[in-house]
Amino acid sequence: MPDSGFLALFLVGLLGGVHCVGMCGGIVGALSLGGPSRWSLHLAYNAGRILSYTLAGAAVGALGAAGMGLDGQLPIRIGLYLLANLMLIALGLYLLGLTQALAITEKAGQHLWRRLQPLTKRFLPVRSMAQAFPLGTLWGWLPCGLVYSALATALSSGSPSRGALAMLAFGLGTLPNLLLAGMLLARLNDFVRQPVVRTLAGLLVLGFGIYGLFGLLRLLHWI
Repeated sequence: MPDSGFLALFLVGLLGGVHCVGMCGGIVGALSLGGPSRWSLHLAYNAGRILSYTLAGAAVGALGAAGMGLDGQLPIRIGLYLLANLMLIALGLYLLGLTQALAITEKAGQHLWRRLQPLTKRFLPVRSMAQAFPLGTLWGWLPCGLVYSALATALSSGSPSRGALAMLAFGLGTLPNLLLAGMLLARLNDFVRQPVVRTLAGLLVLGFGIYGLFGLLRLLHWI
């Protein structure tokens, strides 16, 4: 995965914030009860959520690295690089509002989530950081097409550390919207919803993916 992929994933997390708030809005709303004094709970919850993303990124990065270590690794490298850039293109199209195909991938995680969701009840209602943090780690595994697409990009990172960094970048991108939803500085939510902002971000992420595909073609001496 090229270094530009980290920026692309951050932008996807940031500009896909409307989707994130929709997925996690219930928990965010519950944490918001009580006003600004609940900042500590929001921070703990989001720290747990981003930790889960980072661990998942490390896992898929390790999986990708293992594939690259096999004999005849060049086709695997090409396949992973192709997948990463195709996913960036898909994410760019999502931000542009041209496809909702990412929602299909959410069905893949329903089986795992059915096992994890009952565990969240142990930490509700949330009254302390000690409850908010583990709740966040569990909600980090909520089926989400945006997360799964980011993980597909992290798969091509080539190492657990780069995979973790890729998903950390994505998680940090989602942080402002979820941290500020229903709290102070709501203007940021209004900003990222503006069509021109989403269009520019979508074009940028789409451009990263297309540029990567051209790089792959040059590598293969096709152009």
